[in-house]
Amino acid sequence: MPERIEISLPAVGEEEWLALRAPLDSGWLTQGSQVAQFESEFAIRHQVSHALATTSCTTALHLMLASAGIGPGDEVIVPSFTWVSTANAVVYCGATPVLVDVDPVTYNISVEDTIRHVTKRTKAVIAVHLFGLCADMESLREALPRHILLFEDAACAAGASVNGVSAGALGDAAAFSFHPRKSITTGEGGMFTTNNAEVADTASKMRNHGAEVSEEQRHKGPQPYLLPDFNLLGFNYRMTDLQGAIGIAQLRKLDTFIAERQRAADLYDKNLGHLDVLQMPSRPNAGVHAWQAFVLRVRGANGLDERNRIMTSLDALGISTRPGTHAIHSLGYYRDKFKKTDADLPGAALCRDTTVAVPLHNRMTENDYARVVDAMQSVVK
Repeated sequence: MPERIEISLPAVGEEEWLALRAPLDSGWLTQGSQVAQFESEFAIRHQVSHALATTSCTTALHLMLASAGIGPGDEVIVPSFTWVSTANAVVYCGATPVLVDVDPVTYNISVEDTIRHVTKRTKAVIAVHLFGLCADMESLREALPRHILLFEDAACAAGASVNGVSAGALGDAAAFSFHPRKSITTGEGGMFTTNNAEVADTASKMRNHGAEVSEEQRHKGPQPYLLPDFNLLGFNYRMTDLQGAIGIAQLRKLDTFIAERQRAADLYDKNLGHLDVLQMPSRPNAGVHAWQAFVLRVRGANGLDERNRIMTSLDALGISTRPGTHAIHSLGYYRDKFKKTDADLPGAALCRDTTVAVPLHNRMTENDYARVVDAMQSVVK
């Protein structure tokens, strides 16, 4: 049997291997100059004033909310069809996640359902750019009261844009992921971005235990006897310089990676778009889709059964697939605590049951894509 085609593999090589030498030789392995350079280059690429590297996108989300002062008594609107950490970060702050529905065509947050759930306690909305397609930030901003913060969960959206404006610069702040299933990776890791200098300063301190100065400043400064003051409750969310070095090498490949993924998405559209049972992924009217994943939706009254049959059949042919993601309202903790049902969030439930991600990553060959297409055409009825 041919080698299995994985749903995703990180595209790392000689450049990343060589990049590790500088921090290893320096002896400075925690957050330092490599992280600072990664942050600077990421901020420039994503058109923001401030970028702060973190241990993960989850911690970047938590930092985003905490630095905005969100806490007990506050509500934060979150789409139900997304990875659980989007809502978890709200709970970490002691605030209440308010789950809303998604558009089953774009998979992104429903503007209409968001507005229906705004209350006097609503402090923020987190719009998720799911699978690399930017949410409708313009419509959200126009519809929301001005005092409500509009955040981006850009975990999947490094390099994405709308009308020339990059993900990360579309809202008040954003969080990115560098997990290995993303287009660029540092193993684990994340990035918090904002154009607000005061928020960035607070977040920078919070990610380092709340310290008034960084570890590098403290250890390399002229007064070794001084310990920093701690005026904020903080966390240990620092990225290592090893990850920062890999991140620099990966970031410099981002546009090439996205271009390759775009060609793959075009190939899938061309060869699978005629299959009536499959809904192809939505594309931006004016912008760049980052194509973190190529997620189809299976149409029809028996979408769940047919989706599962297709995935099982592809697995037998050596093609890895995954459901798009889960619907948070149906996960045990959230189901028991917030009592939302599929009837409350029909779009999220539909996407949970009928989406399927097929392989798309920067280590796939033309033959790999041809195998996926042939396999899909053979199993879809």
